[in-house]
Amino acid sequence: MPFGLIKYGLSSRYPVIRKFPARPELKPRYDVVIIGAGGHGLATAYYLAKHHNITNVAVVDKGYVGGGNTARNTAIIRSNYLTPDGVKFYDASLRLFKDLSHELDFNIMYSERGHLTLAHTDAALRTSRWRAEVNKHLGIDSEVVSPEEIARIEPTLNLSPNVRYPILGALHHRPGAIARHDAVAWGYAMGAAERGVEIHPDTEVTDILVEGGAATGVETTRGTVRCGCVVQAVAGSSSLVAGMAGFKLPIRSMPLQACVSQPLKPFLDTIVVSGSLHVYISQSSRGELVMGGATDPYQLYSTRSTLDFTEGLMGHVLELFPFLGNVRVMRQWAGIADMTPDFAPIMGESPVRNYYLDAGWGTWGFKATPACGTYMADMVATGRTPDMIAPFALERFQRFDQFGERGAASVGH
Repeated sequence: MPFGLIKYGLSSRYPVIRKFPARPELKPRYDVVIIGAGGHGLATAYYLAKHHNITNVAVVDKGYVGGGNTARNTAIIRSNYLTPDGVKFYDASLRLFKDLSHELDFNIMYSERGHLTLAHTDAALRTSRWRAEVNKHLGIDSEVVSPEEIARIEPTLNLSPNVRYPILGALHHRPGAIARHDAVAWGYAMGAAERGVEIHPDTEVTDILVEGGAATGVETTRGTVRCGCVVQAVAGSSSLVAGMAGFKLPIRSMPLQACVSQPLKPFLDTIVVSGSLHVYISQSSRGELVMGGATDPYQLYSTRSTLDFTEGLMGHVLELFPFLGNVRVMRQWAGIADMTPDFAPIMGESPVRNYYLDAGWGTWGFKATPACGTYMADMVATGRTPDMIAPFALERFQRFDQFGERGAASVGH
């Protein structure tokens, strides 16, 4: 087998089709510069090119394509949020995800699993009922189910009453899904590049050029670039990059850890989340159990992992699935979560003209990728804020008109 692969790889009859063009030299000027070559930045570039024929675009990143939080999340997709604006936005994104493999002509491995948010207390059950009513009012498939129904949906869960946190019910969201996170980034990158967008990895932005209250370009490690507007989509570095433009964001940045187990024979069909236990778990197409919990309780710009996280998480995982006691954890990592006070993102205009924000995604950024790219591209192209993202404007914090998504953010991505 290895010799067969070598023979195939070296054969001139099967030339490699290069999906990403070689990194070009930076031009002195672009119509749009997007800072951040993760899912959101690449999706924005793709929809600018596809929907608005704006192709004089540079996507710059200090690392590699999709190497930031896009590579460090756990790829859960859902729309069962708590506020009407949040539900509408994430449902629009979920609908785009469903057809994204065909849209990009690239398999993102989208898999609809269903999503169970477990309730262990009366208060959690009340919140589940509240979310279900909001969801159903907006046409979202979401309902509260009893322990008996949970046993039918996911029979491997431990539903014994003789545990520390008995399961009293759950919010069942049938359209809940997972996808391959890096495939989403690659698909958008290839689609954007095919339409003329330039992608510049290993190109760190060191300063934002602001003249007369407007963004006019960026300083990078490869030179100065002028542009008509700048889009910031840098996830965990949002506050740092905004500081280069001269303003502050109401964001706290803290590590969010996750891990995967050794591959197992498929047994877990559903995505299982418990806000009370601070745990979520799903099984990937390769058989790995993808597990995570709450953010670390302190601000830190670091992607290190800790033993304390693993020990605490595994204790709760074993309460839900006691038979996993001998399963090994294979990899552990962390991303940087930008948390806003109201657990909702910041999208739209900034205090600097021609400088647009895509920030504050906390633990829920991956699932927003297609919708965020679509509406951010619309705003950049037209100069008008789409109705779908208007409620997420930065100025809501000045108006004290904040969201109430804390009860729906739970711990899952």
